Amino acid sequence: MTSPAVSPAHRRDDPARRAAHPWYALVALVFAVVMAGTTLPTPLYDLYRHDIGFSEFVVTVVYAVYACGVIAALLVAGSFSDVLGRRPVLMAGLGFAAVSAVCFVAAHDLPLLFVGRVFSGFSAGLFSGAATAAITELAPPGRQARAALTATAANMGGLGCGPVIAGLLGAYAAYPLRLPYLVHLALLAASFAVIWRAPETVAHDGPRPRLRPQGMVVPAGVRGVFTPAAIAVFAGFSVLGLFTAVAPAFLARYLGVDNIAAAAAVVMSAFLASLGGQVLMGRFGVARSLVLGCLVLVGGLALIGASLLSEELGLLVAGAVVSGVGQGLSFRSSVATVSRVAPAEQRGATLSALFVAGYVGLSIPVVGIGALSVGVGLRSAGVVFVACVIALVAAVSSYLLRRPLRVP
Repeated sequence: MTSPAVSPAHRRDDPARRAAHPWYALVALVFAVVMAGTTLPTPLYDLYRHDIGFSEFVVTVVYAVYACGVIAALLVAGSFSDVLGRRPVLMAGLGFAAVSAVCFVAAHDLPLLFVGRVFSGFSAGLFSGAATAAITELAPPGRQARAALTATAANMGGLGCGPVIAGLLGAYAAYPLRLPYLVHLALLAASFAVIWRAPETVAHDGPRPRLRPQGMVVPAGVRGVFTPAAIAVFAGFSVLGLFTAVAPAFLARYLGVDNIAAAAAVVMSAFLASLGGQVLMGRFGVARSLVLGCLVLVGGLALIGASLLSEELGLLVAGAVVSGVGQGLSFRSSVATVSRVAPAEQRGATLSALFVAGYVGLSIPVVGIGALSVGVGLRSAGVVFVACVIALVAAVSSYLLRRPLRVP
């Protein structure tokens, strides 16, 4: 679906960008804070199950509700930062994150968990495209590649830090279902101050157009590059969804790992490996990294499948690390590729469309695992998931090997 015509947007002049030099790193820290809030509940779901009372299938639904919130925000407001500017959209995202944290602090029943996850999804959806674009645009000349890595690292690093923060506080501090969100609220307060003072990177010639939901904005000239990148992002995020929604339950049920801090460490290993994969992209180049990331992801999925069948913790950790590296390689190369080929006036919207693919991968497969586990058990459902994702990633890899991407 192409975007309706909008009035031209452009970046501010180079002196302003040079003056804004430290801001791209500060905005990246805010991005990490917001994304950390979205994964805070990961190691706490078992505590919620005992405190409120619901099944493992409901856990996957609660998790997927978050992804639905992300997708809704991306589809409705994915282009808003191209029209309003980055700062207003980022401020709105922080507001949604704060509302989510308040819901979790007050949560004593399932509806509040759902509401909190929806608002968390709204915040992540607004931040995903707008913050990635803002960080790239705030970088001084010659540092765009570093800024792109900073943006994707903030995204994955924040997602990985959330379970560790909640796991440590949940295992060793008082009020395990309240304190993590109070800490997050404090971090959000500091983040508001940063975004309030951060330079705006979008300006318009003439009156701004009316805001309107645009759905999936993928300009016609970008689609040949966007499609394989989006499928790779979908597959990589589905693996991250497996770890953040299902892995803690598998660790507790089959491997005897019932310490939530330890379970959070296993989850974080996938995200840390993703950061490592993103750093490695610089060695292989953008187009080659997308193919290599897909191939490594297949290897990681094979290890995860073996761990599910053998109930070996070492294989699961190895699968988390290897698949995380593959996801990081493919994710950073996908973001860099789409960011380079997208028109400047539609960059935020096009990146938002890429993240829609990722969060669809984060939600639908996880709910499928939860539904399938009711009939065949969690382990068998996980094996089916692994087989399906391997088939998908192998198909993308085959396509990219036959038709390599040409990236400027």
